[in-house]
Amino acid sequence: MAASELYTKYARVWIPDPEEVWKSAELLKDYKPGDKVLQLRLEEGKDLEYCLDPKTKELPPLRNPDILVGENDLTALSYLHEPAVLHNLKVRFIDSKLIYTYCGIVLVAINPYEQLPIYGEDIINAYSGQNMGDMDPHIFAVAEEAYKQMARDERNQSIIVSGESGAGKTVSAKYAMRYFATVSGSASEANVEEKVLASNPIMESIGNAKTTRNDNSSRFGKYIEIGFDKRYRIIGANMRTYLLEKSRVVFQAEEERNYHIFYQLCASAALPEFKTLRLGNANYFHYTKQGGSPVIDGIDDAKEMVNTRQACTLLGISDSYQMGIFRILAGILHLGNVEFAARDSDSCTIPPKHDPLTIFCDLMGVEYEEMAHWLCHRKLATATETYIKPVSKLHAINARDALAKHIYANLFNWIVDHVNKALHSTVKQHSFIGVLDIYGFETFEINSFEQFCINYANEKLQQQFNMHVFKLEQEEYMKEQIPWTLIDFYDNQPCINLIEAKMGVLDLLDEECKMPKGSDDTWAQKLYNTHLNKCALFEKPRLSNKAFIIKHFADKVEYQCEGFLEKNKDTVYEEQIKVLKSSKKFKLLPELFQDEEKVISPTSATSSGRVPLSRTPVKPAKARPGQTSKEHKKTVGHQFRNSLHLLMETLNATTPHYVRCIKPNDFKFPFTFDEKRAVQQLRACGVLETIRISAAGFPSRWTYQEFFSRYRVLMKQKDVLSDRKQTCKNVLEKLILDKDKYQFGKTKIFFRAGQVAYLEKIRADKLRAACIRIQKTIRGWLMRKKYMRMRKAAITIQRYVRGYQARCYAKFLRRTRAAIIIQKFQRMYVVRKRYQCMRDATIALQALLRGYLVRNKYQMMLREHKSIIIQKHVRGWLARVHYRRTLKAIVYLQCCYRRMMAKRELKKLKIEARSVERYKKLHIGLENKIMQLQRKIDEQNKEYKSLLEKMNNLEITYSTETEKLRSDVERLRMSEEEAKNATNRVLSLQEEIAKLRKELQQTQTEKKTIEEWADKYKHETEQLVSELKEQNTLLKTEKEELNRRIHDQAKEITETMEKKLVEETKQLELDLNDERLRYQNLLNEFSRLEERYDDLKDEMNLMVSIPKPGHKRTDSTHSSNESEYTFSSEITEAEDLPLRMEQEPSEKKAPLDMSLFLKLQKRVTELEQEKQSLQDELDRKEEQALRAKAKEEERPPIRGAELEYESLKRQELESENKKLKNELNELQKALTETRSPEVTAPGAPAYRVLLDQLTSVSEELEVRKEEVLILRSQLVSQKEAIQPKNTMTDSTILLEDVQKMKDKGEIAQAYIGLKETNRQSPQDYHMLNEDGELWLVYEGLKQANRLLESQLQSQKKSHENELESLRGEIQSLKEENNRQQQLLAQNLQLPPEARIEASLQHEITRLTNENLDLMEQLEKQDKTVRKLKKQLKVFAKKIGELEVGQMENISPGQIIDEPIRPVNIPRKEKDFQGMLEYKKEDEQKLVKNLILELKPRGVAVNLIPGLPAYILFMCVRHADYLNDDQKVRSLLTSTINGIKKVLKKRGDDFETVSFWLSNTCRFLHCLKQYSGEEGFMKHNTPRQNEHCLTNFDLAEYRQVLSDLAIQIYQQLVRVLENILQPMIVSGMLEHETIQGVSGVKPTGLRKRTSSIADEGTYTLDSIIRQLNSFHSVMCQHGMDPELIKQVVKQMFYIIGAVTLNNLLLRKDMCSWSKGMQIRYNVSQLEEWLRDKNLMNSGAKETLEPLIQAAQLLQVKKKTDEDAEAICSMCNALTTAQIVKVLNLYTPVNEFEERVLVSFIRTIQLRLRDRKDSPQLLMDAKHIFPVTFPFNPSSLALETIQIPASLGLGFISRV
Repeated sequence: MAASELYTKYARVWIPDPEEVWKSAELLKDYKPGDKVLQLRLEEGKDLEYCLDPKTKELPPLRNPDILVGENDLTALSYLHEPAVLHNLKVRFIDSKLIYTYCGIVLVAINPYEQLPIYGEDIINAYSGQNMGDMDPHIFAVAEEAYKQMARDERNQSIIVSGESGAGKTVSAKYAMRYFATVSGSASEANVEEKVLASNPIMESIGNAKTTRNDNSSRFGKYIEIGFDKRYRIIGANMRTYLLEKSRVVFQAEEERNYHIFYQLCASAALPEFKTLRLGNANYFHYTKQGGSPVIDGIDDAKEMVNTRQACTLLGISDSYQMGIFRILAGILHLGNVEFAARDSDSCTIPPKHDPLTIFCDLMGVEYEEMAHWLCHRKLATATETYIKPVSKLHAINARDALAKHIYANLFNWIVDHVNKALHSTVKQHSFIGVLDIYGFETFEINSFEQFCINYANEKLQQQFNMHVFKLEQEEYMKEQIPWTLIDFYDNQPCINLIEAKMGVLDLLDEECKMPKGSDDTWAQKLYNTHLNKCALFEKPRLSNKAFIIKHFADKVEYQCEGFLEKNKDTVYEEQIKVLKSSKKFKLLPELFQDEEKVISPTSATSSGRVPLSRTPVKPAKARPGQTSKEHKKTVGHQFRNSLHLLMETLNATTPHYVRCIKPNDFKFPFTFDEKRAVQQLRACGVLETIRISAAGFPSRWTYQEFFSRYRVLMKQKDVLSDRKQTCKNVLEKLILDKDKYQFGKTKIFFRAGQVAYLEKIRADKLRAACIRIQKTIRGWLMRKKYMRMRKAAITIQRYVRGYQARCYAKFLRRTRAAIIIQKFQRMYVVRKRYQCMRDATIALQALLRGYLVRNKYQMMLREHKSIIIQKHVRGWLARVHYRRTLKAIVYLQCCYRRMMAKRELKKLKIEARSVERYKKLHIGLENKIMQLQRKIDEQNKEYKSLLEKMNNLEITYSTETEKLRSDVERLRMSEEEAKNATNRVLSLQEEIAKLRKELQQTQTEKKTIEEWADKYKHETEQLVSELKEQNTLLKTEKEELNRRIHDQAKEITETMEKKLVEETKQLELDLNDERLRYQNLLNEFSRLEERYDDLKDEMNLMVSIPKPGHKRTDSTHSSNESEYTFSSEITEAEDLPLRMEQEPSEKKAPLDMSLFLKLQKRVTELEQEKQSLQDELDRKEEQALRAKAKEEERPPIRGAELEYESLKRQELESENKKLKNELNELQKALTETRSPEVTAPGAPAYRVLLDQLTSVSEELEVRKEEVLILRSQLVSQKEAIQPKNTMTDSTILLEDVQKMKDKGEIAQAYIGLKETNRQSPQDYHMLNEDGELWLVYEGLKQANRLLESQLQSQKKSHENELESLRGEIQSLKEENNRQQQLLAQNLQLPPEARIEASLQHEITRLTNENLDLMEQLEKQDKTVRKLKKQLKVFAKKIGELEVGQMENISPGQIIDEPIRPVNIPRKEKDFQGMLEYKKEDEQKLVKNLILELKPRGVAVNLIPGLPAYILFMCVRHADYLNDDQKVRSLLTSTINGIKKVLKKRGDDFETVSFWLSNTCRFLHCLKQYSGEEGFMKHNTPRQNEHCLTNFDLAEYRQVLSDLAIQIYQQLVRVLENILQPMIVSGMLEHETIQGVSGVKPTGLRKRTSSIADEGTYTLDSIIRQLNSFHSVMCQHGMDPELIKQVVKQMFYIIGAVTLNNLLLRKDMCSWSKGMQIRYNVSQLEEWLRDKNLMNSGAKETLEPLIQAAQLLQVKKKTDEDAEAICSMCNALTTAQIVKVLNLYTPVNEFEERVLVSFIRTIQLRLRDRKDSPQLLMDAKHIFPVTFPFNPSSLALETIQIPASLGLGFISRV
């Protein structure tokens, strides 16, 4: 298809723009050949007419489809041109925050000017071992590719890092070296990789400086060769340097600084060791203040100085040499402050006693007068004589600066040489990887000699780059067997010839330097005459005769000729150098110049711009006499050319890898992209040239399968064949008619530029047509459904409307009838109402009239009566007013007084009412007061009643008197006439009557007053009672409220305490898991060190021992002696090492052994201490967890004897540990006092001290172990002291001894012991002993057995008594438990500090009491043990005498008569005890057959699970039964060593590791189940309880076995991780489980041709099959179900972590369809868990981050609601992971949309408060802490049969 056919309507193109370089536009109509103008519309909506070039008629470049934007590899773009490259880089850098992009074989790195979390060790591990095209672009991917090619091709590699200053070259090179150091490690203990990395801060301090473009700009180029051995581990390094910018030492431009080291020195001037340097502030020195910017923001020069000194120390530069370096640097600073005074125009002088020069001479150790003289004079030599000439002030200043530059350059050389010496390796270098950190193409306003050399070097590098790219393209074409046509590419050889060829620029410059009167002007004229108009690449500026222009590959550069000759000569006065060489006080200074004349390599070259330093791999030729001065005068240009040629030879001999660093802007703004600057650098660094070379051929490349998967939609069913290659050919021939646009290779299809975009357009059109058809069908179906719904709805509406209308009509008829009835009744009602109203009105008028008349008459009568009453009341009122006035005054006085008293009482009550207690008291007081008031009311009622009675009496009296008076009046009336005669008497009587009336009125008034007072008092009393009731109610309410609040507070406190308890329990569990994880990691480190120790020991044996002829035999005890230290708590590895070394051959070198011993001793001691501390902390955490659980359930009391034993054992171990630490300190002191080889040799004092201490410790250990084991057995078996022995006759000694045994167990044990001492192997006794002695012995034992059995009955009663005493003891323990709980409850009420102190005090008191009791019981037990030993001896003697007596009583005839009886006895007595007997010498054979040579597969299939563990435990039981501690220790030690050996030998076999993990756990469970501890005996049968160990407590060995099980588990995890690792990414991410869901995105397949091909494609079925295999193997081996769950959880975590990490580092995997694939794969894994019944194992939860990442790929990502949903959904992902997935999200089809940057910012804002780890990747190496829950076995030991296939015929069942 022609390219012009793609310029159709809506096609997008790039047009040039002066601001943005390129701008996107869209065609408004189709382009037709011959059109001169294109109708375009810009993105901002503006229409534009774009005129085509009338000459070339070149169309603007087409824009790639959006689906291709943001590609990892620029060569994957369909249209390869400058705007496409620029836009792709900008989108990745700005939108996706991706700084790395591939461009074919080039890695383009854009400086973000911001710290990014993409360089951690987790990222290094993720890229390690990956192919370059499989992961997102990264500097680590390039480093991994170089490392992989070096290992596979055995060819040296180079990484060439170039770019402008500030583009990030140094940082990229630093990260590449860090990757090599991390991935490869070092081959020795010298930590070479750390030294390689430590060279960076040194070189940065002396070679880097601040410029206007970069705060840490490298002012020199360097090439670091990192050497590797045959195992590809770092062994050393070597550094070459190029073009140090010496002029910066004496001059800095504005806003720039000198080298960092000078400012670091000034910042550290206050240090005591720097006082002699007499330094000060950087602004004081001329050489550091010229730039005016002595401080860099965010950089502390003093801290950087500390880092520099530490790096120097690490690289072996001693403190004295460091101070020498600092003296020289300080001298340079003081030299810069030397000032000159002009005497005339041709001479100058230095002021006398000039301080800066004096300090300089003191520091350099030279004479002041000499240096002052030669700074102002120079020596001239002619053919006949030599004379001294003064110099002018300007020349003197130039000479001073030249001297400073020369000193600094030589110091730089010296430091580089010493760094190389420190990095040099004595081991032969097998290969190397070189990292070239070199300046990029430079062009400034004024370009001089430095820029000329830099651009010359870049021309050479660009030529090498072009040739390499061209070569790779050619190899790719030839590999795919595609016809090769020569691609025209830019060859810059003419430009190189212009510079370096004969009569070139450098040649003419050297020639001019040799001329006596050569100058820059004459050199410029020679250039014009030689090259102007003869070479197209050379031009002359129009307005200058002192400049020239060279057309470089990147741009034209104008060079100013001024200063070229001087810089090329680099003149330094020889007399000044001689003065410095003559320094005798300062030895370092002459070293800088001593070999200056002898060096002919470019390392000695000096330049006023930069010093080319190089160390070549070729040997320099020996200098001939007389040649020195000539060679010394080689020009800088000549030397630089030679060093550059050597560099190119080195690079051509290696496989290069290219990193091009781009500076996005000149202002160091983070993530800001300046298109103009970026395009300049892309043109200069060769990236666009790579694009052009790729675009010239077939840039797009697809495999046949990828092409078929992507463009299957363009094929019909009949086109699809079984042969994918033929199918693709057929389709392409139909789609693209021009066969020149593509080529078919062996494995790939090659397309011309633009063809993939054309295919994408066809595919998009096909999909769009399919979408339209689907939309049409769906829309028609939807409309039909909508019409049917509307029709059905219309019919329904009509039915309801018609029904509604009918109902309305019926309602109208009913309402009409009802209205008529209502009208009838209404009219009747109105008429009746009117009649009744008229009748009522008439009656009312009559009633009113009659009433009026009656009322008038009544009013007249009433007035008369009222007037009388008024008179009466007025008179009474006057008397009452006077009385009330008096009473009111009295009451007022009472009220005032009572108010004053009430206020005082109220004040007191308010003060008291502030506390809750006062409320309670007030409540109680008020109740009492209410009762008192109630009583007072009752009393007042009684008084009131009495007053009423008095008043009634007064009324009665009054009435009687009144009647009497009336009678008197009547009598007087009757005798009126008599009264008339006695007028005086009548008057007196009247007065008396008036007086009586007055008294009567007073009495009535008093009565009323009393009644009023009574009413008032009653009212007040009732009011007071109501107020008291209200107060009482209020107080009750407050009381209830307070009770409720107290209850709520108590409830809240209880809930808070419960929550705190739950949280503390959870925290304790987390801490326990953390401690468990730390402990297990420590065990892993310990096992690694142990393996390392074994390897070192083997290497030492190979290196030191002298091989002897003949077969060497290994000591059979070596395996047991080798690691016995592992299981002794008293002896560490370091202490046991010399003992083992003493047993090794004497031919070993003692100094080497002792140094190795001291290293391992220190490391193992630290590990043992850390292990012990972790174990103590683990025990403490477990104890706290148990205490928390003890509050909810009651635990059974612990046996006192065990507690006492543990306390005693702990004290013993602590004392022993202190003793061993003291002895170890003495040993270390003795060894560190003298370090000569004679001290550590055998027979030396330190060596003897070590052996004596170890011997004494071993003896003491054995004694202590025996004592502890004896005490343990006695404490467990005896609860009380044995009763004192009663004096009896000799005939009853046996009976007494038996009676002293407390229970059946002891008697049976004694009997078994006796039987064991006389037992023979189960053979025919008669055949073994013809005399029948064995039979007689058996009879004697039988009688003794009957005697013992007869005593059992007598012991029963005492046993019952003992049970009663034990019950009493249990009761006392219960009481003690209750008391402890009370104390705990009391402590909980105390504050935390007091609670801790009280608990500690209580614990100390309890332990002290227990220890005292234990000491007393221990003394009793010692006495008892001694008595028992004596009694056992007497018992054995009596048994022997009894046997002899029986032998004497039996005749030989009896023996002969009973030959068959002994045969039947074993059959009757054969009751197996679940033990296995073996001989001591067969122990190694047992370990060999049962462990070392056992095949797990046969055992797992044919025998019971855990059989080796049962056999080993039964052997341990027999040794315990024999009370043979040596045999127990030896067997357990040999067993553990055997397991370690077999795992070391076959540690990569999953079946072997799983088998021994299962058996180790089963062995551990057996030791617990049969330990005799109550906690482990709950599920045992009575028979199993009889099989418990009786003599030894193997708790220490249980801990050792637990540690061994942890190590095996970690090894199992590593094995399955190694097996699953290659499957996970392929099966979970790359393989399409659901076919056709994810279309392959056009990637161009631009991987490195050297990438390792995949060995096989794994699918999800492969992973599930592997999981099934793991699960079936573990089940066959009988692994505990809980342990299987932990293994499965770990496997799923590995799968989830590896998958998620790869997803986060692969942009091509972050798409919607890939999210669906991942979710489907996860569902399959969950289905597998359900099938295996492992859903409760926690494995599903480990996949939660992966599930959420898959959901994140599929959810909608547009609105704020979507952001909120994402934040709530992705709680298992960190913020960095969420943002990374959103940044990497890539649409696979055009119908998907990209995630907007604003949406990602919204997510970041919503998640900013989330506190999670900033780490991007999950730790795939994390191993969950493993636990081994106790799992008792129901298998009876006595039923176990030993198969003959195991070869254990030498052991027998007991």
